[in-house]
Parts: sequence; C-alpha cells; structure tokens
Amino acid sequence: MKVTATEFKTNMGKYLDLVSQTDIYITMNGKVIATLTKPNHDRAALLDSLAGSLPEDSAADETSLKEERLSKQ
Repeated sequence: MKVTATEFKTNMGKYLDLVSQTDIYITMNGKVIATLTKPNHDRAALLDSLAGSLPEDSAADETSLKEERLSKQ
C-alpha cells in the first residue's frame, strides 16, 4: 500500500495497525522514501522463495556475487 508522507503523519495510528497485514510504502513527491514493514517476516518462506535462483554447480561466493552486482551498476 502506498501513502503520502502527509497522509502517514496525519493517520499514523491507522497505518501502524495496518502494517501487520501489508507493507506500507511512504511516498514524497511521487517517490518511495520509506517502507514500513512488520519486523517478524517469515524469513524461512523468503529463503524458500529464493531456492533454485543459482545453479547448483555455480561457484558463487559472497565476493564474486558482490563484484558482479557492482559491475552491473
């Protein structure tokens, strides 16, 4: 859910209640400036969703992945 910073400030209590159901994206001038999310996301489900992203025979380590990501910027 996207809300403006002004709307968020005016109705902060409402959005603090809603964050247990959905992430809140706070915008200013049409750009997302912050994300309000519940702190206890199911990390196991997140990791499961990433399973298979890399080929099993990939020799990827933290350093090579970081270098690859930086080279794409």
